[in-house]
Amino acid sequence: VIFYLVFLNLFANEEYFLTLRNDKVNLRLGPSFDYPIKIFYKKKFLPVLIKDEYGNYRKILDHENNSGWIHISQLSKKKAAIVYDDSLIMFSSPTIYSKPIAVLQKGRLSKIIKCKKDWCKATTDKYKGWLKKESLWGLF
Repeated sequence: VIFYLVFLNLFANEEYFLTLRNDKVNLRLGPSFDYPIKIFYKKKFLPVLIKDEYGNYRKILDHENNSGWIHISQLSKKKAAIVYDDSLIMFSSPTIYSKPIAVLQKGRLSKIIKCKKDWCKATTDKYKGWLKKESLWGLF
């Protein structure tokens, strides 16, 4: 029984990514509506790293190292990622030898369709193609 409880506790502390459900999401200083708003996010699908939970709130970390609490109703399991490198080439297939489609700049948000070993198929604006997974923030 003790082993099982320790195992559950370890599993509960796993970090994972979610995305923002809406175009307007409040990041609060604490896990309640009583706490003041620290940041207003205005980007739907922005990936956030879930660090902790308290009731219906999740403590998050964003790609700029901002931290705070968001109500779970404002979070989604849809996958998205942000370009982490200075620039990233989007390819037509999951290989660097395929046709380049676009160059994405650092900070560009892409919705993730699916991922393979080292690559993710993504869409951003009017472009759809494959990105190197190692250059993206928001995936595990």
